[in-house]
Amino acid sequence: MPHDITDYRDIFLNDRPMMDTRAPIEFHKGAFPGVVNLPLMTDIERQRVGTCYKQQGQQAAIVLGHQLVSGDTKARRIQAWAEFARSHPDGVLYCFRGGLRSQIVQQWLKDEAGIDYPRVGGGYKAMRTFLLDTVEQAAAQCDLVLLGGMTGTGKTEVLAQLSNALDLEGYANHRGSSFGKRATGQPSNIDFENLLAVDVLKKRAAGIEHFVLEDESRMVGSCAVPLPLYQRMQQVPMVWLEDSLERRVERILRDYVINLCAEFIDVHGDEGFSLFSERLLSSLDNIHRRLGGDRHRRLMDIMEAALAEQANTGAVDLHRDWIEGLLREYYDPMYVFQREKKGGRIEFAGEQAAVLQYLRERAGRGG
Repeated sequence: MPHDITDYRDIFLNDRPMMDTRAPIEFHKGAFPGVVNLPLMTDIERQRVGTCYKQQGQQAAIVLGHQLVSGDTKARRIQAWAEFARSHPDGVLYCFRGGLRSQIVQQWLKDEAGIDYPRVGGGYKAMRTFLLDTVEQAAAQCDLVLLGGMTGTGKTEVLAQLSNALDLEGYANHRGSSFGKRATGQPSNIDFENLLAVDVLKKRAAGIEHFVLEDESRMVGSCAVPLPLYQRMQQVPMVWLEDSLERRVERILRDYVINLCAEFIDVHGDEGFSLFSERLLSSLDNIHRRLGGDRHRRLMDIMEAALAEQANTGAVDLHRDWIEGLLREYYDPMYVFQREKKGGRIEFAGEQAAVLQYLRERAGRGG
């Protein structure tokens, strides 16, 4: 039999194809980027075997498992594993702890398909621990700087132009604000952490030890920034991105109205515009209490009129009114307070070109 592979760093750095043999319910709670789920057992089969294990012990559970996965069912699953293995000769397979399930899959591949295929020692749990340790070590060892700025200044645009950026909103598929939900939904928290960790691992392997991150709260939508990283983010220097109100309004109009509407239509077809409208209106409702009743009603009326105009003619001009009102009356006062609170940590401030130049020079001189 092939030996177990425990070089987790090599697996992730080289994007080795991975076959996850856990049950679908386990896989959907969290997995690694690009992994294919080809389970030994379905969710129901796994549940039955687990109940048998608790009531009658391991040997009885193993016997039941072999009964459930036999005949044509077994042949179909072996065929799927074999197709994966032949298509990905540099790949690996794993189960939760690198135990019985992956051993069985590996043995059946050898016996029934003549394929020696390596499995991951320690399984999913060991690789997951490795990735969490990767983020914790980077938080402790690397030079970090946060990019702050008012809503709409283009912080994501800056990060996209830096080779040493860690785009938390990108991993979370969320724009980070009350209006930040995308049409395509968010990954599980485990998937979010894994995407972050793999990116950190690859960047450090490429020699990057100085990272730029956006100044985020702990939660990016429903995804939580790993605590060691978030705690470090509260202590590191900041760079503040500035831009005019007019350009910020145009950027938000592009990102949160024009592009988001197109995304909803692309994902949902004929229902896309209706769902986009509901998302925009519910986002405003989410900050109802913080806006206050009168202000919320006024901005809601403007937004509803803008959406009606957009639905009828395709024009988006009216959206500028609620965007500017929300910036002036809600977001900007919050960010002014935050800037004053964090002022001692801000080491540079400027518009996009100046900030990009500063951050690149900063990384070049080692922080």
